[in-house]
Amino acid sequence: MRKISIKTIISILSAKFTLFLTKTILKGGTTFPGRVALKIDKNILSKISKGYKVILVTGTNGKTTTTSMIYNIIKESGHPVITNNTGANLFPGIVTTFVDSFKFGSKVKDNYAVIEVDEANLKYITEYITPEVITVTNLFRDQLDRYGEVYTTLNKILEGIYNVPETTLVLNGDESLLGKLDLKNPVHFYGFDKAINDNKTIEINADAKFCKFCKTPYEYNFVTYNHLGDFYCPNCGYKRSDLMYAVTDIIDINADKSTVKFNDLEVSINQSGTYNIYNGLCAYSIAKELGIADSAIKKSLENQSSSFGRQETINIEGKDVKIFLVKNPAGYNQSLDTICLNKEKFAAAFLLNDNYADGQDVSWIWDVDFEKLTETNIDEVYISGLRAYDMAVRLKTAGLNPNKFVIEEQYEALTEAIKNGRCDKLYILATYTAMINYRKYLHSKGYIKNLW
Repeated sequence: MRKISIKTIISILSAKFTLFLTKTILKGGTTFPGRVALKIDKNILSKISKGYKVILVTGTNGKTTTTSMIYNIIKESGHPVITNNTGANLFPGIVTTFVDSFKFGSKVKDNYAVIEVDEANLKYITEYITPEVITVTNLFRDQLDRYGEVYTTLNKILEGIYNVPETTLVLNGDESLLGKLDLKNPVHFYGFDKAINDNKTIEINADAKFCKFCKTPYEYNFVTYNHLGDFYCPNCGYKRSDLMYAVTDIIDINADKSTVKFNDLEVSINQSGTYNIYNGLCAYSIAKELGIADSAIKKSLENQSSSFGRQETINIEGKDVKIFLVKNPAGYNQSLDTICLNKEKFAAAFLLNDNYADGQDVSWIWDVDFEKLTETNIDEVYISGLRAYDMAVRLKTAGLNPNKFVIEEQYEALTEAIKNGRCDKLYILATYTAMINYRKYLHSKGYIKNLW
């Protein structure tokens, strides 16, 4: 039984009551209960996380899906595990996750907590928790008004890692920014040992094109996407670190799933796209670090369901709809690549917001390769969000036919237009708050069963 002070008890009870109200009345709200708890006891996280073996997942893209994959693997292996599955990855939201699972008088031993953490918030979490593992997925330009360039994001993550020098790091070895870090932690790398195609040239708008030591442009044995891949510097010799966990074979990649080998284990990832192979590989790497059997890893990854706007599939009046969260050029391009694997006629909806959580600078859409859509069978184009007209201009400039554009700022009108459209297959590409708000609307109409 955990011994806790009166202040901590009041903090927990207040947060639990607030969480009950937010769930029942507001139908959401995973951050405010944590704020209430912290207001009463600023050290609450160190107390309610005791007994948990914690895995922290951070990085620019793939955090939510990777967290879900790790959580499901651990659950499949039979261990008790909790997670912040709604993606509430700021300090208060993480406190809420632990408060929600806290039971007075219970004993937590060998339970796991798989926690997604915002890059800038990692340092706050590691002030109170010493995790078993921290994994970093990748570093891309994201929310420029908040993070700036990728080196700023890296430094924010490192601030958190410096707090816990004994924690094992599992890092994306194909991410050049994560190699040769001056850290005391044990470090293991994962990445691709097999090329997806013959491409050895990174995109003109790639995020980390120059050697972080001597500023010479990187060269590549192969590129996976953006600046990720088997890189090396022809000047100073800096190159990708040796991989402990790797994609050793690519058996099939299509619009629905990918079949690959992680080391010697053949796995089908039932969420398409190269980025989801990375997510699966990261989850595999963490599972191997935890000593989980291959059979549990394989079964879990092959039955992984899409989560909360990450290739989530729904039905709107007979329309097969898939929702993609898009928030920066690297992730958007990967979503477009996945959509371009579809050979049939389809519709696409582009929802662009500029709220704080989205990044208020939307100039990044000009670094997205929308031009590739002109080579597909896209038949209908729906546009919505607070910056709908910015998106319309970008798509027109990319070469899409503006006569096919349906611009609807209200979700009700947008949904009616979709229902009356010709195509039975629709892809929705939405920034964070646009995805959240449109999901809430669809939930209110019964098209989505679970809001969170």
